[in-house]
Amino acid sequence: MNRQSIKKVSAVSGMLFLLIFLLRNPLESLDASRDGMKLWLNTLLPTLLPFLILTGFLVRTNVIEKILSPLNKFWRIILGLSPSGAYVFIFGMLCGYPMGVKLASDLFYNNKISRREAEYLFTFANQPSPVFLTTYLASICFDKRVPVKEILWIFFLADIVCMMFFRFIVFHNNTCTGNIPDIPNIKNVSKKETSTTSSPGSIIDVSIMNGFETITRLGGYILLFSLISACVRHYWKWSPQICSLFLGALEITTGLHQIARSGLPFEIQYPVTMGLAAFGGFCIIAQTKSVADKQLSFLPCISAKFLNSALTVLLVLIFSKVI
Repeated sequence: MNRQSIKKVSAVSGMLFLLIFLLRNPLESLDASRDGMKLWLNTLLPTLLPFLILTGFLVRTNVIEKILSPLNKFWRIILGLSPSGAYVFIFGMLCGYPMGVKLASDLFYNNKISRREAEYLFTFANQPSPVFLTTYLASICFDKRVPVKEILWIFFLADIVCMMFFRFIVFHNNTCTGNIPDIPNIKNVSKKETSTTSSPGSIIDVSIMNGFETITRLGGYILLFSLISACVRHYWKWSPQICSLFLGALEITTGLHQIARSGLPFEIQYPVTMGLAAFGGFCIIAQTKSVADKQLSFLPCISAKFLNSALTVLLVLIFSKVI
């Protein structure tokens, strides 16, 4: 049995198990589905969809390069990016998961950045948003026991160190090679697209439809992982504290809340929660993979998530000792 067959059998077995759990525990499954859809409807939809539509319009009208080109030398020297890549970095940091990978994939698809630069951006432009860190993480999970500035600085420094590692060690400081991809970008002809000469109405129409397609896909993954989390909680018979850590690795929003309520000492909660938030959880990994261009390697993104998580935990320990 080859690797592809093993993946298919594993996926089918997992889905059948979830279906049996749903049929045997309908009320528990319903509660989990409602929680997942509340997260999608109240958080993801209003925060990400406007950015997906507006950035889609900007990508298709070549506005990005005109705005950021005056600082071209700064982006290349400091970040090793083209102006379009700098746009991904800025909005990826502001919007959070999985906006950075989505923007990098869209720009690669439209021949605005090279394959190498897109994969380089995967390593550091895909982080939790400042809104998530300041409201949910600092206020709800940590109950304001950690200063917001400390949390933001730790995530920023970990991201910068991760970026420098991949820039100088992995990609050897040769990341942005202009608008022509270093490996040909084979277009997906089935996807509805526009050109810069299309009417504004047509570009807006395509941007809206692609935005809703992306946000709906993300909602499906949230629903699926909400059911998986409910299944884990139902069948877990061991330590509830270990269960909360496992749930945090599955889906960070509900998982981190479970860790905050687990009764673990705060000296353990703090680094673990920060590390899991930097990693994003397997739900975020699945969402990010779903919006990444299939021609791009996802390995740099996965590698960066583990490195960034480790760096975040290390910085938490350093800040705790120093401060």
